[in-house]
Amino acid sequence: MSVYTLPDLKYDYGELEPHLSAKILQLHHDKHHLAYVNGANDTLEKLAEARKTGSFAAINALEKSLAFHISGHKLHSVLWTNMSPKGGGLPTGDVKGLIENDFGGYEGFLKQFNAACVGVQGSGWGVLSWEPLAGRLIVQQVYDHQSEHAQGSVPLLVCDVWEHAYYLQYENRRAEWINAFWAVVNWDDVNHRLAEAKLGKFSA
Repeated sequence: MSVYTLPDLKYDYGELEPHLSAKILQLHHDKHHLAYVNGANDTLEKLAEARKTGSFAAINALEKSLAFHISGHKLHSVLWTNMSPKGGGLPTGDVKGLIENDFGGYEGFLKQFNAACVGVQGSGWGVLSWEPLAGRLIVQQVYDHQSEHAQGSVPLLVCDVWEHAYYLQYENRRAEWINAFWAVVNWDDVNHRLAEAKLGKFSA
């Protein structure tokens, strides 16, 4: 019952250097992300077995595991396309207009996003999301992969602040990693995700 698969990177491991080292990117993609894919598939198999046997004693742990691994898979899938060797610069397209409208300008957005990333306690993400009920962009701190997440919001731009995402290069200097991240942000991808989100779609 393998439902989820590891997506290929659209660039070589070393193409995001010096902002993100090839070693970190390879470990992050090939080991950490793969673990979430395998974890999601394994949990689905255990849930299928529970339905077959009628034994749901472990249902709480299984539901938590499913949310954790699927969310980890989705956020990492967004992260890989959010970054590009040709990234960086200021927002473009519809995202630019919404940032100006919803955050009062790019500077205000940048300060809020960076503060959210730096302020994550422990492991998690800084996320720019489309919130469909209000039809606006919001910044979220997502703990682990799924906690503190507004239901129904769609991630457009994500910055991974789990230590495995940056520690080998930046050690405990999380803020330096976040500043380096902006040099590889792929705003075309963010705009593509916004257009899809407005249509109720989500692509890995």
